[in-house]
Amino acid sequence: MKLPAAHTLKSIASIIQCESEGNPDHLITGLNEIHMVEAGDIVFVDHPKYYDKALASKATTILINKKVECPAGKALLISDDPFRDYNKLVRHFYPVNYSSKSQSDTAQVGQNTVIMPGVYLGNRVTVGENCVLHPNVVIYDDCHIGNNVIIHAGTVIGADAFYYKKRPSHFDKMISCGSVVIEDHVEIGALCTIDKGVSGVTRIGEGTKIDNHVQIGHDTQVGKMCLFASHVGVAGVVTIEDGVTLWGQAGVRSDVTLGKGSVLLAQAGLGEDLAAGKTYFGSPAGEARAKMKEVAALKMLPDLIKKIIEK
Repeated sequence: MKLPAAHTLKSIASIIQCESEGNPDHLITGLNEIHMVEAGDIVFVDHPKYYDKALASKATTILINKKVECPAGKALLISDDPFRDYNKLVRHFYPVNYSSKSQSDTAQVGQNTVIMPGVYLGNRVTVGENCVLHPNVVIYDDCHIGNNVIIHAGTVIGADAFYYKKRPSHFDKMISCGSVVIEDHVEIGALCTIDKGVSGVTRIGEGTKIDNHVQIGHDTQVGKMCLFASHVGVAGVVTIEDGVTLWGQAGVRSDVTLGKGSVLLAQAGLGEDLAAGKTYFGSPAGEARAKMKEVAALKMLPDLIKKIIEK
């Protein structure tokens, strides 16, 4: 999330009332979680396992719960609870402003687009030309729909990321301030859900077609001309390159890449990167031919055991 204007380290520290290290006039231009950071951003880290990753990331300001050596050219914000204070900054710069109208005054709709009854368009939503939004489609704040897009009934675009911190007595919600971008010529089936980025963009590439009852998690990047069959579930921060096919009930864990033109067969569970052009099957998913040989071999196992016992 980009800030409305650049802020100094000193001013950000005063908002969350924490210590800082570095030049007080060091400039901060955005807030991002670790997967999406770039120069000018704040990133938070609250576990020693990830200190090095955060400090070495592109982020130039690190919100951290321990005094450490400040890397050259960067600054630190030292907090007893970085998760809490990151949320505090998000809410400071991205205040709650729900629209009570079915179509917000700040939403924009292009020419020849059909908006059917029950559709909700949130604040700063844009919908391109020649689109069809079927009944009860919901587009949350700051999401953007391209041209020639079809979205079927009951689909929700831009719901919050599924991102929580476990506390001793409850789960703390990470406040989402990202968005969803649906590019041109995409069709999305009924009752699908595409979550907004935590602080960046979840993107569906041009020409991609998505069947009914599909879930796509926060910050996932879907390439061009992909096909998703019904009941596919994709976690957050997944990279799906151009021309990928996911068949029915396939599932993909977070932070993996599916290479260009790869295929994940029905009910496969992917827990690792899938190379370009490869077809995977099974759970855990593996190369389809090898997995099918394994299934065939398992069918033979009872007879083999019986023969061994009879001997």
